[in-house]
Amino acid sequence: MDAIVNLEEQPGKVVGRRGVLPGDHDRLVRNAAALMPRLPYPRGVFRFRTHQEADAWTNEHILRAALLKARAHRDATT
Repeated sequence: MDAIVNLEEQPGKVVGRRGVLPGDHDRLVRNAAALMPRLPYPRGVFRFRTHQEADAWTNEHILRAALLKARAHRDATT
C-alpha cells in the first residue's frame, strides 16, 4: 500500500499553533470556575426537625441560587 502523504517532504506552513499569551491562564481558570457545578446551598451539616422543614430550606436556597444566576446573566448581557 502506498502512502498518501509524502513523509520525506517538510511542510511549508503549520496552521493552528500559537504561543501562550499572558491572559490565557486567567481565562482558563475563569472558564473552569464557570463550568464547575456548584451546590445551591452552603456546605456543612444541617439538622432539621421535620422533612418538610428540610425541603423548605432546600427549596429556598435553590430558588435564591437561581435568582442570583438569572440576575448575573441579565447584568452580563446588558
